[in-house]
Amino acid sequence: MDKGMDPKRKKILIILVIFFLILGLAYGVYWLFWGRFNIKTEDAYVNGNQVQLMSQVSGTVTAIYTDDTSYVVQGQPLVKLDDTDTLVALQKARSNLAQTVRQVRENYETVHQLQASLAINRENLWQAQRDLQRRQGLVEFGALSKESLQHYTTAVQTAQAQYDFTVHQLAAARGIVVNTQLYQHPLVELAKDNFRKAYLDWVRTTIYASATGYVAQRTVQVGQQISLDTPLMAIIPLEQIWVDANYKETQLQRLRIGQPVTLDADANDFTYHGRIAGLTPGTGNAFAILPPQNASGNWIKIVQRLAVRIALDPKEVRDHPLQLGLSVTTTVHTKNNLHGKILSTQVETKPLYSTWVFNNQLRDADREITAVLKANAPNIRYGATHQEVK
Repeated sequence: MDKGMDPKRKKILIILVIFFLILGLAYGVYWLFWGRFNIKTEDAYVNGNQVQLMSQVSGTVTAIYTDDTSYVVQGQPLVKLDDTDTLVALQKARSNLAQTVRQVRENYETVHQLQASLAINRENLWQAQRDLQRRQGLVEFGALSKESLQHYTTAVQTAQAQYDFTVHQLAAARGIVVNTQLYQHPLVELAKDNFRKAYLDWVRTTIYASATGYVAQRTVQVGQQISLDTPLMAIIPLEQIWVDANYKETQLQRLRIGQPVTLDADANDFTYHGRIAGLTPGTGNAFAILPPQNASGNWIKIVQRLAVRIALDPKEVRDHPLQLGLSVTTTVHTKNNLHGKILSTQVETKPLYSTWVFNNQLRDADREITAVLKANAPNIRYGATHQEVK
């Protein structure tokens, strides 16, 4: 005879059913009002800029002022190269500039000398022509022999040749300096450019930090001969970091630029806040060196992931620094801004990152050039308004 279920067991079973019903209802309410708006992934990592430091000239390393994990500021000297050769080249360029200024100054003086010679030759020609005209009538009266008249004719021809020769010399000399100033003459400009190049090579024997951050991957050694493409070290600006969260393609439907994100880093217990900065235009497979060939008979569908860049709160990053490569769990809150943009259409008109380290490298060079010019010749202008030769 069936006596039925034990009342105590029946009570426990009812309580368990009610508990799971309440638990399921609570989860359903959570998913309906909150959960379905939170898209989460653990496939997210800290990323940021890595400024590779390389030399702009070749040379031998004589000093290193920093090491891995060191903090450096923009404009700080980091590596020194032997500058003996560049100093010799700089002095040679300085001497060449001074010599060029003096030579071009002579070209201006040559024009003035030829103008004076032309005036003398013009007077000589006119005098020879007048002498010939006065004596041509004397031959008919027997007062002058034909031989003497020939001498005067030859004198006119000689004076004319000298005058023509000086005209061409003056034209050639004017062609070198016309419409120019001494300090801006093409030959002087070329010598100035050579001096600037030599000065830059000398300045660049000291390698400065182009960004503020922490040193990593230092490979340069004292005594090493480096070339233009030799990596020396990397500078990591830890304030210029972001998170690349790799979301499944099935999670992308509700993601929009500007949506808020909370991030939990495995390295600490702090919860970071940020916003979606953008979605990459392709998956990792699309940018691979050897993209997969899916047009084959043994194709298997694999859910792809798309990198979503998340910009962090700068103040939180300063107070709680993160290193590149750290793992992060990201949760995008999609309840609002569902009508935002999937891909950015904003055109940047200002540089996102910049450095001033290389701005004034030629400032002192131009000062030295001005000093060399003034020390070797005053400025002269020769224009096209001077009286032309007739």
